[in-house]
Amino acid sequence: MRRTSLTVLAAFFVSGLALAQAPPAAAPAGQKTLAATMNVHVFPNKGQTPEQQSMDESECYKFATTNTGTDPFALQKQSEQIAQQTEQAKQQAAQAGKGAGAKGAVKGAAAGAVVGEVANDDAGKGAGVGAAAGVVAGRRKGKAAEKQATAQVEQQGQQAQQATADQLTNFKKAFSVCLEAKNYMVKM
Repeated sequence: MRRTSLTVLAAFFVSGLALAQAPPAAAPAGQKTLAATMNVHVFPNKGQTPEQQSMDESECYKFATTNTGTDPFALQKQSEQIAQQTEQAKQQAAQAGKGAGAKGAVKGAAAGAVVGEVANDDAGKGAGVGAAAGVVAGRRKGKAAEKQATAQVEQQGQQAQQATADQLTNFKKAFSVCLEAKNYMVKM
C-alpha cells in the first residue's frame, strides 16, 4: 500500500512538472482580440506571437487613447445614449402638434363671432364657422410644427452621431499607426 501511494505521488509530481514547463496556451478560439472588438484587423509581419500581439495592441490602445483623448468603448456608450436621446426628443416633437386643432378652434370661434356679429348680427353662426375653419388651420399648423421639430431633432442626432464616428475614426488611425510602427499590417 505504501508503494502504491509513493507511485501515485511520483506520477502526480512528474505530471505537475510537465504542466509547469508547457508554454502558456493562446487565448481561446472564440475570444476576440482588442483590435478585433473595434473592427480593426491586425496581422503580424515579423512572426509575433499572439501574446506579443496582445501586449502590443494594449500599448497601442493606451497610446491612441492618450493622443486622441478618445476611448472607443466610451464612444460606443455615448453613441447609444445619443440614439436614445434622439428617439425621446422625436417623441416629444410628435407631441408638439397635439392640441393645435382645439387651439385653432378657439381662435377661429372668437374671430368668427366678431365677423358674424358685424356681418349679419349672428355671432353664434359666425363662431361656428370660425371654429370649424380654426380646427382645420390649427391642425395644419400643428402638423407642420411637428414635422419641423422632428426634422430638427433628427438632424441634431445625426450631427452628434457623425461627431462620435469622426472621433472613433481618429482613434483607429492612431491605433493603427502605432501597430504599424511595431511591424503589424493593419486594415480597418
